[in-house]
Amino acid sequence: MTTDPRILIEKSGPVTTVVIDRPEARNACAVNMVRSLHTAFMAFEADETAKVAVLTGTDIAFCAGADLKEIEDGTAMGYCWAGPDEGVTRRYLSKPVIAGISGPALVAGLALAIWCDLRVADRDARFGVSCRRFGGPMPNGATVRLPRLIGQSHALDLMLTGRIIDGEEAYRMGLVNRLVAPGTARAEAEALAQDLAAMPDAAMLSDRGSLLRQWSLPEADAIRYEVECGKAAFEQGFQQGAGRFVAGEGRHGGDLQG
Repeated sequence: MTTDPRILIEKSGPVTTVVIDRPEARNACAVNMVRSLHTAFMAFEADETAKVAVLTGTDIAFCAGADLKEIEDGTAMGYCWAGPDEGVTRRYLSKPVIAGISGPALVAGLALAIWCDLRVADRDARFGVSCRRFGGPMPNGATVRLPRLIGQSHALDLMLTGRIIDGEEAYRMGLVNRLVAPGTARAEAEALAQDLAAMPDAAMLSDRGSLLRQWSLPEADAIRYEVECGKAAFEQGFQQGAGRFVAGEGRHGGDLQG
């Protein structure tokens, strides 16, 4: 296992926060940092007490991309963030991850953001494929996930032009789920994570798994898989939950408890 001191792990009950801590480089990630991100999220995946993760960065920066010095000197040549073993963006986890985005989420930082299930971003956060201007490709899952999130037209706009957009435009595109005041993205993402962690997780995780997998299946097969995923949720508390609703909890838009 590779560990890098610039990748921090903090826990608050069922929420694990993974922090990129290299503020002097706007949290640009060296190869060892990417490997440590993979290690951190594999540990989160294996931790039965951890329900939701948050990915964020220190000092009002999410991640400005890969360490260009390692590309220039050849250290990172041939390394792929979506690689088979230690590429953090290679596959989705079985539990949700929320990005808390302040400042730049550029190039590989954008790939990390769209690997997450949800994105909470400051209004003045910045997103883009700025490596376009310097001949850099995106072998990090972004060319697959970005059009699935925001549609091919918006994705091609960002991929071809390399222009940088702010949080407001990213929100209008559907790239950002929650837009918040500058400097508050991490706190808001962690609050959202605590809300998700409080949900009965069998149904949430089965619906999430079906939603993510359906992209690779014909419609009829996807619906069959959806039904199979839902069976466990029906067996793990939905009858009790329905009883709570019948008894009056959560009606007319009221909050459900527990």
